[in-house]
Order: sequence, then C-alpha cells, then structure tokens
Amino acid sequence: MATTTSTPIVQLPAGCPPVACVDIGGTKVAVNVADAQGVRGKVSEPTAKVGNNDALAQQIIRMIGESCALAGIAVAEISAVGVATCGPFVINQGMVELAGPNICGGLAGKARGLPNDWATALLEAPLKAVFPNVRVENDGVGALEAERRWGALQGLDNCAYVTWSTGIGMGLCVDGHILRGKNGNAGHAGHTFVISNDDALCGCGLVGDVEGLVAGNAIPRRFGKDGFADAAMLFIAARAGNTDAVAIIDGLCEVMGRTLFNMVATLDLQRISVGGSVFWHNRDYLLPKLQAYLQGKLPALTQGVDIVPAGLGEQVGDYAALALVVP
Repeated sequence: MATTTSTPIVQLPAGCPPVACVDIGGTKVAVNVADAQGVRGKVSEPTAKVGNNDALAQQIIRMIGESCALAGIAVAEISAVGVATCGPFVINQGMVELAGPNICGGLAGKARGLPNDWATALLEAPLKAVFPNVRVENDGVGALEAERRWGALQGLDNCAYVTWSTGIGMGLCVDGHILRGKNGNAGHAGHTFVISNDDALCGCGLVGDVEGLVAGNAIPRRFGKDGFADAAMLFIAARAGNTDAVAIIDGLCEVMGRTLFNMVATLDLQRISVGGSVFWHNRDYLLPKLQAYLQGKLPALTQGVDIVPAGLGEQVGDYAALALVVP
C-alpha cells in the first residue's frame, strides 16, 4: 500500500511542465511529481523484488500514476522522468538495467535470501515505452547534483556525496565534472576492499567489500547473533554504554573512515557530504568518528577537507531525482 508524506517545496520555473522524480533504493521506492507549485504527491513503497524482472519498472509506472493523481496532474502532462537509483548498471541495447545487489537475487545466490533469481532488473526500456523522456542515473550521482545545487556542496568543484544506508553509494565530482564512467557506474567504492574479511557476503557476490561489511542490511546479517537485529538496536545499545555495541560501531567506522580517506587521497576532494538512513539517524554519533580518519593524516591531502551531513537531510533522495530533470 502506498503511503504519502509531505516534501519540502522546490518550485520549478513558471510555465515549466510537470516532471516525475523516482528514487529507487534497495529497501523502498519513492515517487514525487514537481511543477511550478512545488514537489508534491509523494508515494513510497517497498521495492518490488518478486515476479518477472520487469516488476520494478512496472511498479514505478503505477506509482507515477498514483503520484500524479495525488497532485491533481494528468499522467500525460509529465514531460520527463528522473530516476535516481542504486546500481550498478548494465547497458543492454543502449538501455539501463539494474544489477543491484540488494534487488537482484541472481548475483550472490540463495545465501543472500532475496526472493528472485534476477541477474538484472529491467528499468529504462519499460519506462521509455510509457514516458519517452527518461533520465536514469546512479542515486549517488543524483544526490551529488542535488547537493551541489541546493545542499552542502554548493560552489565546490571537487567533492563527493556518500550514502550510508541499505547499501553504500557515492557520487564523485572532480574539477567541476561529475564522474560517470563507461556504464554510469563510477563511484561504486562500496564494492571495494579496505580490510581483510572472509565471511561478510555482499549481495553482489563479493565477500568482505565495504558494503558487505557496513551497509544497513549487513548489520543484522553480521551481528544479529550478538543481539543486534538491526542498526537501530545497535546504536541504542552503544549510546547506553554497551561495550560490545561500541566496539562493533568503531569497527564499522574504521571501514567507512578508510573508504572516505581513500576517496580524498585518490580524488583530492574539498568536501564529502554524507546521507543515508544509517548515517542520518546517528550522525551526531558517527560524524566525529569518521572525521577522525582524515584529521592529521597526510595533511597535504586532507588539511581543510570537510566531512559534513547532507545539506538536504532526509529529503536528499527526492531532490536527487529532481536534479536530474530540472532545467
């Protein structure tokens, strides 16, 4: 069942036709429409993961219709659809398909427990059959564009957006150019390695990568046996002084902190904006720990570099899709 919530208003220029904004994550899909009256008609549902591998695309088409109905806009008026989605992408006949490790069960197999055997989820082709003007980008890229336009990365030419959520995603900007790569997959540092581990299975099939170690859905898989069934329970325990929980979070921050340091050292960044549910709901606890992995380490590269909370907060996903299609 779709649910509706309010979204902060960003108005399109007067006379600009309505656009649809789609935010696809491993846990949920959210859709808004936007026009000169603002961003509205938000609907959100769990991400479709059963049925044929076009189930996600069909879910999005239906949800755009529901969003339009809530906003009082005819579907035929939608001039463009911006899709900010978790990746990676596979390009098939020029169209984006998703090989998302938290959506496609055919990547890591039954050990990950996803209820399908998809190698990819169809996305761009089904959407373009209904909406001719569709732009699909990695959600890290969309969030980066949004943070550079309206959030914490305004005015910066060398910066990154990082999401610490169900998965780990990134958008990268160097010398004012957003990096995309041959298939739009630049920024997938969540599938890199920073420590040795041989039991943290990621949905992509790798063992011991950053996402397999610290993503929101990795916490119950790795630490459920210790009594931490989800990230919320882990952080509640740590704040209450549970030494086991504190040690686990310190380990998570070591992985993420090293990842952020590697990004700064590789790309010579000025600032990293961080969002996503795991980080955002615990940003007061996590931010000083992450900042410590930069402070005083190789000052020629790290001095003056900031790690900051996303300026758009919990709405960064909504704005990410909008940034892809706003003139």
